[in-house]
Amino acid sequence: MGRLLSHRFRRTTLVAVFCAAILSGIAVSRFTGFGISLAGLSLMLLFAGLRHQRLAALLSVILVGVCIGGLRGTIFMEKLAQYEGIYNQKTVLVGQAVDDAGYGKQSQLSFDLTAARLDGTGEPLIGKIGVSGFGTNVIFRGDTVRVEGKLRSGLGSRQGYMSYANLSVVSSRPGTIDTFRRKFAAGMQSALPEPEASFAMGLLIGQKATLPGNVYQDLVMVGLVHIIAVSGYNLTIILRACLKLLGNRSKYQTFVVTIALIAVFLLITGASASIVRASIVSGLSMAAWYYGRAFKPLVLILMAAAVTSLASPLYLWGDIGWYLSFLAFYGVLILSPQIHQRFLHGRIASSVLVGIATESLCAEIMTLPLVLYIFGQMSGISLVANVVVAALVPLAMLLSLVAGLAGMLILPIVGWFAWPAVIILTYMLDAAHILASIPHIFRDNVFLTAAGMLAMYAVVLASNILLHSRLKRNSAIITALPIEIRDELRDANPLLRPSYQRSPAYASLEK
Repeated sequence: MGRLLSHRFRRTTLVAVFCAAILSGIAVSRFTGFGISLAGLSLMLLFAGLRHQRLAALLSVILVGVCIGGLRGTIFMEKLAQYEGIYNQKTVLVGQAVDDAGYGKQSQLSFDLTAARLDGTGEPLIGKIGVSGFGTNVIFRGDTVRVEGKLRSGLGSRQGYMSYANLSVVSSRPGTIDTFRRKFAAGMQSALPEPEASFAMGLLIGQKATLPGNVYQDLVMVGLVHIIAVSGYNLTIILRACLKLLGNRSKYQTFVVTIALIAVFLLITGASASIVRASIVSGLSMAAWYYGRAFKPLVLILMAAAVTSLASPLYLWGDIGWYLSFLAFYGVLILSPQIHQRFLHGRIASSVLVGIATESLCAEIMTLPLVLYIFGQMSGISLVANVVVAALVPLAMLLSLVAGLAGMLILPIVGWFAWPAVIILTYMLDAAHILASIPHIFRDNVFLTAAGMLAMYAVVLASNILLHSRLKRNSAIITALPIEIRDELRDANPLLRPSYQRSPAYASLEK
C-alpha cells in the first residue's frame, strides 16, 4: 500500500486516465445529472493532487474528468428535451441539409437535416434529423430546406426521423467549397463513365448518393464499403503525398500546409464521425511531429475520443460509426504492430501486401463483434478483398483526381487523362463483383447477443495484454544485456527481438 501511495504516475498515464474519465462521465450523464458545484470541487482537488503526481493526482484526475464529462452531458441532455414535445406530431421544420440528397426507399429524396427550427423560428434543435419525402427534384448540401411531416423518435446518431415529408428549398447559397465540389463532380461525370465516376467520387470524398445499388451491394458483401466511406484512410493518402512533396522544405511549411489540407478536407467531405476523428488524430500527430514528440497510440485514441465526445456527446451515446471507427483505429494502431513484431519477421514483415493484410485483419477482429451484434452481417472474403482491391486505393484516388480536374478544365481532351483511371477503377469494381459472386461468402442474420459480444472483446483484450507483456518482457531482457551480446541475439533469435512500436505520428497517418 505504501508503494502505491508513493508511486509517481507518468504524465501520459494521467492524460489517458483523464480522457477515459471524461468518456465515463459523458456516458453516465445519459442516465443521471451532474451539478456545477461538484465540478468546482473536483477542480480544487485537481490542483492539490497534481503537485506530486502520486495516487492523489490519479484520483483527482479521475474525479475531474468524470465531472467535466458529466457536466457536458447534462447540459446536452437538457437541450435534447426540446424533442419530447414534438415527437409523433405533425411538424414544420426549417434547417440546413447536411449532405447532398439521394433517392432512398420508394423513390423518396433522403438526406439529413441539421440546425432545424420549428417553423423557422426559435432556438435550433441540436443533433440531426433524417428526412425522406417528395416535393423537389434536388437538394444540395448547405441548402435551407423546409420539411413538413410527422416527426418520430430517431435511432443511433439521428434524434428524429421524418418520412413522406413535404419538401421545399427555401434558399440555396452554396459557398466557394460547395461550388467547387459540384463543379468537380460534374467534371468527374464528364471524364469517366458510370459506375466508375460515382465510385471515384466515393473514393475521394465519400459521396455515395449516386453509386448504383448493385455496386454498393457488391462492396458490402466483400467487406470493402469502408473505402467509399470517407475516413482516415483517404486523409492519410493526401497527407502522405503532401509530406513527400514538401519533405525537403522546412518543418514549419510542411506543418502549415498539412493542417490546411486537413481543414479543407474536413469542410469538403462534411463532419462525419469518422472524418472528425481522423482529422483530430492527424492534427495531433502532425503537431507532435513538428515539436519532435510522439503520442502513444492508446493516449491518441483516448484523446480523440474525448475531444469528439465533448464536442457532441451524441457520438458516444449512439453513433455506431463512431464506435466502429475507434475500434478499427485500435486494431490498426495497437493490435496490428504487436502481431507484426511478434509473428512476422524478415522479408515477410517488409511486404506491403502482408502489412495491408495484417492491418485489415486486426481492424476486422476489433469491429466484427459489434457488427454482428448490431447488423448481424459478415463477409468471409473481406481479407482477400482488402489485399486485392484496397491496396490500389491510393493510386486510384490520384488517377481519379487527375481525371476529375481534366473534366473541369480541359474537357476537349479529357479522354487522354481519364483512361488510366478508367482501367484501374474498372478492375477494382470487377474484382469486387467477382468476389461477391462466390457462393456463401456473405452471411446475413448472424446476430450476437450482448453477452457474446462482450465475451469476444474480453478474449481479444486479454490476448492483447498477454502479447504486450511478452513483447515488453523481451525488450527488457535485450536492454539489460551488453551491446555485443544484444546484437548477436537479435540476429540469431527473432523471438528475443525487442518490441518496436512505430511512431504514432507516422502510424496514425497510416490509418
